Amino acid sequence: MLADNRACISNPRQREHILNVHGAVVGDQLKVGLINGNMGNGLITEFTVDAIYLDLDLPQSPPSALPLTLVLGLPRPKMMRRVLQTIATLGVKQLHLIHSYRVEKSYWQTPFLEAQSIHEQLILGLEQGCDTQLPEVHLHKRFKPFVEDELPAIIANTRALVAHPYTPTPCPCQINYSLTLAVGPEGGFIPYEIDLLQKCGFEAVHLGERIMRVETAVPYLLGRLF
Repeated sequence: MLADNRACISNPRQREHILNVHGAVVGDQLKVGLINGNMGNGLITEFTVDAIYLDLDLPQSPPSALPLTLVLGLPRPKMMRRVLQTIATLGVKQLHLIHSYRVEKSYWQTPFLEAQSIHEQLILGLEQGCDTQLPEVHLHKRFKPFVEDELPAIIANTRALVAHPYTPTPCPCQINYSLTLAVGPEGGFIPYEIDLLQKCGFEAVHLGERIMRVETAVPYLLGRLF
């Protein structure tokens, strides 16, 4: 932002998209939003070699966030980017990435967990979903201390569910209350972890007979729940 009603877009990816996908020229209007702010239109007033300048009109509030906190076993690094984009697109605003038995320790060394990389994927997801409110992403490298010391406060005043294929209880549909949802990594949570989550206050629910990858299970669950 240069001023209250003027912006400069210098991000090479965004500039390339505006030029080559939209084919925009001076005088065109684009749908725009201010990170963690309002949304509206941007009137293109100037192109330079490195930037695009717009006059802004941002009267609209962003879409409502899902009443959800997502606790997710750390996915494989290549899957991580897709998951971050997906949760941002669908309106999740609180994501806790956790270690568990089936999460390889090497996953925590990936550059995809660096703050800048996480930010870039979240921005891509927000752009897709026409949203501006950045999700908060929290990293927890020890399962038991997280569940015992931090998770009780996180799930307070919410219903807490853990996705688990080996339970008779089906996942609820079309809920209208605040929820904390735990989803394991590839292979799911082991019985010890499910037991610890249940002692913390989680209910185990299943999605049917099919076993899904994390990148499929997350949007499926959110669509079913909300």
